[in-house]
Amino acid sequence: MKKILAILLIALAFTSCQEQQKIAFVDNGEVINAYQEKIDIEAKYKLKDDAFKKRTDSIGKAFQLEVQEFQINGAKMSQKKLQEQSQALGQKQQILQQQLQMEQQNLTQQFNVEIDSILSHVKTFVANYGKKNGYTFILGKNDAGSVMFGDDTKDISKEIIEAINAEYKNKE
Repeated sequence: MKKILAILLIALAFTSCQEQQKIAFVDNGEVINAYQEKIDIEAKYKLKDDAFKKRTDSIGKAFQLEVQEFQINGAKMSQKKLQEQSQALGQKQQILQQQLQMEQQNLTQQFNVEIDSILSHVKTFVANYGKKNGYTFILGKNDAGSVMFGDDTKDISKEIIEAINAEYKNKE
């Protein structure tokens, strides 16, 4: 009886060690680039960037007109007045450049914050997807080579893309 019990315990131990692990991988770049929320954010910031460029061009043209007017009227001014106006224009140009540079940096910073949020969301989504669907591991494939090779049948990138885009669509 003890031998049978020992054999059953050993058999049970071997079968539990043989448990299949469900492993898959996703192509990080493919998932991120096909995520609709990221696409929407990029489009939103492209519009903001285009508007910023138009505004910058408009300000630049207005400043150029002011410089041209100064050059035309400069011949009628005294040396002292000419120097004062020239200095004032130089300061104005510097202030405009600083303001535009700050606006550009703020726009870039806002974009980066939203993209970082997207990356974090995708990572959390994949982890939750893995738990919900019984995966032991979901590896990330990228150019750095974290997955050098993967059988295409284990690539769940398209499933992840469909699921995360469906979740995003439902949020709208």
